[in-house]
Amino acid sequence: MSGEPELIELRELAPAGRAGQGRTRLERANALRIARGTACNPTRQLVPGRGHRFQPAGPATHTWCDLCGDFIWGVVRKGLQCAHCKFTCHYRCRALVCLDCCGPRDLGWEPAVERDTNVDEPVEWETPDLSQAEIEQKIKEYNAQINSNLFMSLNKDGSYTGFIKVQLKLVRPVSVPSSKKPPSLQDARRGPGRGTSVRRRTSFYLPKDAVKHLHVLSRTRAREVIEALLRKFLVVDDPRKFALFERAERHGQVYLRKLLDDEQPLRLRLLAGPSDKALSFVLKENDSGEVNWDAFSMPELHNFLRILQREEEEHLRQILQKYSYCRQKIQEALHACPLG
Repeated sequence: MSGEPELIELRELAPAGRAGQGRTRLERANALRIARGTACNPTRQLVPGRGHRFQPAGPATHTWCDLCGDFIWGVVRKGLQCAHCKFTCHYRCRALVCLDCCGPRDLGWEPAVERDTNVDEPVEWETPDLSQAEIEQKIKEYNAQINSNLFMSLNKDGSYTGFIKVQLKLVRPVSVPSSKKPPSLQDARRGPGRGTSVRRRTSFYLPKDAVKHLHVLSRTRAREVIEALLRKFLVVDDPRKFALFERAERHGQVYLRKLLDDEQPLRLRLLAGPSDKALSFVLKENDSGEVNWDAFSMPELHNFLRILQREEEEHLRQILQKYSYCRQKIQEALHACPLG
């Protein structure tokens, strides 16, 4: 591998009159085409994937289908998951899976204590607010410690730019458009997975040692980092399928903490310094079991309610049918018994 890091450049998009409520829109400055041979041969699309051993997903599974990209949700029927490669899909999508099972993936996981962002964290996880003078001093100290050209720089408006490295440790496959044409800028502005021209999808497994460097602003949020990484690979999966974690080594123990959507990774990088042991970033599947319902649109929430109602009705019908069958068998046994 080349010693030069591959960079993803993020720059602000500020079209006149379209800035939304102070949110910074970010877009990568260059596009990357998927190399020839990474997509499946179209003639093999009808061949079922081999080697999968699908079983009902657990009750805490709240995720997106690896085939169609839609959210998998329900109380009883959660969907299916391969016991080997963790490919997860709807029951209705099982027959359409063409990607072969890759078997259990050894991603080199080390034992880690995972911290939940929804509970009270130890004081060591808190990040202090810095004055402008303290930020300038921190940047000088940071740049003095690195031995590469990945410096941080202070901007005139008080913000700063720098580089973060993200390791991609994805167990499940990702999906890209089946067509060779990359998404247009209009599709990118609609958001990942929302382009009207992208419906056919091709799934593949990312290399287990994939590492990307991103050049970001201090106000770039964790959710925007995830979206930039997905655009880098032309991934059309919903960004909410993934989560950005910070990894730290302390006293011989590895800690992982899922970042909130609005946390600023470059700020965490500046506070921790350039050491990867003190802080590094990892992209993983968002399989915490918790659902952030506020992140869904009103039509999506209404659709989930309709799914819930249909599932409840079907579950009640099956329960009533089971009890009715049992009652019928008992009555038949009573009628078969001789009187007295």
